[in-house]
Amino acid sequence: MSVVGEVIVERYELEELVGAGGMSSVYKARDRLLERPVALKILHEQYTLDPEYVERFRREARAVAQLAHPNIVTVIDRGEQDGRQFIVFEYIDGENLKQVVNREGALPIREAVELTIQIARALGFAHERGIVHRDVKPQNVILGDDGRAKVTDFGIARSLDVDGVTQTGTVVGTSDYIAPEQAQGRQVDAQTDVYSLGVVLYELITGDVPYDGENFVAVAMQHVHQPAPSVLDRRPDCPPRLDLVVQRAMAKDPNDRHDSMADLVDDLQASLVAIDGYGGDEAERTLVVPAARRRDDGGVARRRKRRRGPGILIVLALLVLAFAGGVYLLVDGVQNKNGGGGDGGAAAATNAKLTALAAYDPEGTGGEHDEEVPRATDGDPATYWTTEDYRDFTKSGVGIVLESRPAAALSQLTVTTDTPGFPAKIRASNSPSSGFVDVSPEKPVGSTTTFDLDTKDKAYRYYLIWLRLPEGGAAHVNEVRSG
Repeated sequence: MSVVGEVIVERYELEELVGAGGMSSVYKARDRLLERPVALKILHEQYTLDPEYVERFRREARAVAQLAHPNIVTVIDRGEQDGRQFIVFEYIDGENLKQVVNREGALPIREAVELTIQIARALGFAHERGIVHRDVKPQNVILGDDGRAKVTDFGIARSLDVDGVTQTGTVVGTSDYIAPEQAQGRQVDAQTDVYSLGVVLYELITGDVPYDGENFVAVAMQHVHQPAPSVLDRRPDCPPRLDLVVQRAMAKDPNDRHDSMADLVDDLQASLVAIDGYGGDEAERTLVVPAARRRDDGGVARRRKRRRGPGILIVLALLVLAFAGGVYLLVDGVQNKNGGGGDGGAAAATNAKLTALAAYDPEGTGGEHDEEVPRATDGDPATYWTTEDYRDFTKSGVGIVLESRPAAALSQLTVTTDTPGFPAKIRASNSPSSGFVDVSPEKPVGSTTTFDLDTKDKAYRYYLIWLRLPEGGAAHVNEVRSG
């Protein structure tokens, strides 16, 4: 057993035990040769005679040695003394993200997103080199005094070219952050790390993990079977756009998640714009015009002006969607079939609230003015969300996702726009990013158009206004209401 004061290979003097896990211990040490602090990770003695554990330990050193990235802890050396395996890393003077959350609770939303972007870039760099981490969690992210996040502990990292488990049916990972396929002992890939990072983001925003249980299996099975909880239930000041990002990252089916860490980074960066559109108290966050949209004289650019007066809660506002081509839509109420909870157990009309989540553009490479989406549900018909201005509209459609909380079997949605003439229909799903089915026929939208919805009394959590722009142009969304 290693002790403080011991000198490893006549070079590294152990100064302080800074962490210990089931497989190894980490010491702050002094590199006598180069006169600098380092971190020494030493495999526990009971594992030194087990070839599998020794190989896993060596694999970590080989894996991280390939990863020269500003957000990944650098490997300096590897070796052994008296049969004890050790890896030498750069020493980061800071604490891990789990310690930060335990001390501070939920982080400011912008800080949580910016940290997640750093982690995602590090993991994306590893994925590009064929390495999946498989144990993404805040304990494995060190936050330095300079605010930079660094990913560490690739101890169970695996090449993307081999099976994602050590042997069939063997589960590796940490239950609070484990992906469904990982919990079931199936093959893992880059989407596995996407899921775990989605859980980390959830925790940074809310201050807690999404699932709780008495043991590993109880928590892991919730990751397999339970829908991802909405961060809005814990942080109503969170932009709905960001909630949608978390929901997508934590999708049960890997095919429904972000295609890559680069895709997740793009989504998170778009969310930063949405965050800039929020201000005020955490309990009652109201929509404000982003700074980039303000005029030098302090006013708001023409046709962006909002009524002054009490702010309308974004969380209680109803949702709208807009597509390319100059259209505006409006939301202001929710209704179930027969005015109450449908036969399928749908939520009562008086209880369901619609919230504008995000533009929906599955065939696009950029955003559809995501930062303006909340304007479609702010109750003010003078404000709007706008799509991109298309010279030629070649997509099958674009739109806005509305979240019904709780899920409800809505009977009607009425769209109000000052750019009528585009065809649209309503779709529904219980996933914010996939699985949408038609619940209304397509028809031309006039200044005010009501869509009758055939939900078959099934409660849906997400509704999508899906429109086309046959002749191109841009669409503005003013308001949408049920009924």
